[in-house]
Amino acid sequence: MAERDYTKYQKKVISRYYDNRDQIDETRLSELVTNLYLANGEKQKQKLWKSVEDTMTRLKVPATRIAHVLETQDPAVLAEVVKDLQSGKIKPGGK
Repeated sequence: MAERDYTKYQKKVISRYYDNRDQIDETRLSELVTNLYLANGEKQKQKLWKSVEDTMTRLKVPATRIAHVLETQDPAVLAEVVKDLQSGKIKPGGK
């Protein structure tokens, strides 16, 4: 794949995005809780749970916790993970 030349401004935007990726993912995870409560179709729910898995993996949530959330597929259990992330019990990005 060809390497793209970015302007100085674009490089700063990209850099800030990745600097704040953990916060963006935390927000995304809390939005997914809401979306799961409101989801109607099974296909839609499965897509949302896949996004949950990807986001928790990026946030470096312990694998056992990810497995438990995905096994139960209960938005309330996922909400507890979000609460733990926000309170600092789980450090985003494994920091």
